[in-house]
Amino acid sequence: MTRREFIALGSSAAAIRPLGARAEHPPERVLYFTYSAGYRHNVIPLSEAILTQLGRNSGAFEVIATEDLSEFSTGNLERYAAVMFYTSGEIPMSGVQKMALLNFVRSGRGFLGVHSATDTFYTWPDYLDLIGGYFNGHPWHQNVTIQVADAADPLVAFLGNSLQLNDEIYQISDFDYRGSRVLLRLDQDSVDLSKAGVHQRFYGWPLAWKRFFGEGRVFYSALGHEASVWQDPRCQTILTNAILWSTRRSA
Repeated sequence: MTRREFIALGSSAAAIRPLGARAEHPPERVLYFTYSAGYRHNVIPLSEAILTQLGRNSGAFEVIATEDLSEFSTGNLERYAAVMFYTSGEIPMSGVQKMALLNFVRSGRGFLGVHSATDTFYTWPDYLDLIGGYFNGHPWHQNVTIQVADAADPLVAFLGNSLQLNDEIYQISDFDYRGSRVLLRLDQDSVDLSKAGVHQRFYGWPLAWKRFFGEGRVFYSALGHEASVWQDPRCQTILTNAILWSTRRSA
């Protein structure tokens, strides 16, 4: 992380107030897993630093970043309240490790995915059931308007009706629109729909959603390719709120 990025982190992390957390409990542990079996994003080290700082600021969670596959055992996962993926490709997890992750979430723990977490495990159908959709190209990398699809939801209510961001914009295929509560979606009027590689679907371009997997709470945001997105106080607050929600530190 550069000095400029560190200054931006320190000046923005507490700029927007996140959801209130239940402070009477010790911090929950969140496993931030950044294994890249496909494309590796340069922003990952910065994202680790920012998430760590957001946890400290909240007093409600502690982020442990790793690429160690051995964390995915039933015993090791018991130490965490949630698992967060910024991953890609076909990660070499064993069947036992995959089942440990699924059981972890089904039993009531949290799972969060960021950006390329949907560009992960295309050959594992249960992962699609967990996260709710797959990456299907990014025809736009530009400033866009993002609509707040559910302004009543406390994870994003503070944003108002929309926000402007410059990021790599994902398209989602196989989206479980019935089982997912869309929080943010692309305003299609802010992009060129005639551009090569654009896939228009009846559910549009969801960019953040939450869902349930068994008793577990699942959140995904397609945002997060650019360092500026991680440094944006609004995006930091969304992630803080999502972690608090997934770990049951907020309703």
